[in-house]
Amino acid sequence: MLTPDQIRAILPDALNETNLPLPGKQSGKVRDWYPLSNRRRLLVTTDRLSAFDRILARVPFKGQVLNQLSAWWFDQTRDVIANHKIDVPDPNALIATEVEPFAVEVIVRGYITGVTSTALWYRYSIGERDIYGYRFPDGLRKNDRLPEPIITPTTKGGPTGHDERLTCEEVVEHGLLDRATWDQVQAAALAIFKRGQAIAQQAGLILVDTKYEFGRAPDGQVMLIDEVHTPDSSRFWKATSYEEGFAKGEEPENFDKEFVRLAYAEQGYRGDGPIPAMPDDLWIAASQRYITIYEMLTGQTFVPGAYPIEPRLMENLKSLW
Repeated sequence: MLTPDQIRAILPDALNETNLPLPGKQSGKVRDWYPLSNRRRLLVTTDRLSAFDRILARVPFKGQVLNQLSAWWFDQTRDVIANHKIDVPDPNALIATEVEPFAVEVIVRGYITGVTSTALWYRYSIGERDIYGYRFPDGLRKNDRLPEPIITPTTKGGPTGHDERLTCEEVVEHGLLDRATWDQVQAAALAIFKRGQAIAQQAGLILVDTKYEFGRAPDGQVMLIDEVHTPDSSRFWKATSYEEGFAKGEEPENFDKEFVRLAYAEQGYRGDGPIPAMPDDLWIAASQRYITIYEMLTGQTFVPGAYPIEPRLMENLKSLW
């Protein structure tokens, strides 16, 4: 594991954006992507960290972890459904099939938890019992395990700019996907989630919930895209302390980026107004947590890529221009 001092030394060099000599660059919250020939796309995962729909900071090695961990999961789940991964030419880069994303985010939940307006526990706590098209009994407690994982889809942004809740039936009723495609996506999502839970359990973690994205390749094939079972897209708890903590009514030990959100919440920040300055120690701890999750899930030693990143990218990707 890298020491805090080693991470502190490269904080100024954490990757904020890329400017590669390729046309057509687009950027999301965390990734920059460039169209390539032969219906391919280059995705570069930066060190940007987002929460509350805002870019909060840059965390060294975060981009590398997300890119390499997703690539690892793509390999672990390729027998379930095809995915867009073609090659990983750099620790922060992925060459992928150019896929038309579906307009639905597929959220899979194994536990009733969460505090955001779309979270199961929040809806349940305000008295709702019919949530996302499912009927929930009285008497559930926060962080209860569900009998079986469920799918709670949302739109991507929608007219309000925020994800809007859907039932599984509404995905088809609203014309977002046809029935056959949606059935295929749901079956794949549940299978990938159950595999993720099994692998996480072996690593001493609980995969609580996650977000998947799917799309259609040029040949019509449905593919898993974006990222899989990362600390950004998923909620993880420590398995060893869950049962005892749940019995005592304590919150589980989270092992994802939730602790960053909590640090901001303690400062009274939940996404509105100026972003408060936070100490470097928070980002060092975040970097170490991302690396630790990578090693726990994959069983592999994290090999840090060289910083600064852009010269390394230019060298490793030069065959693309």
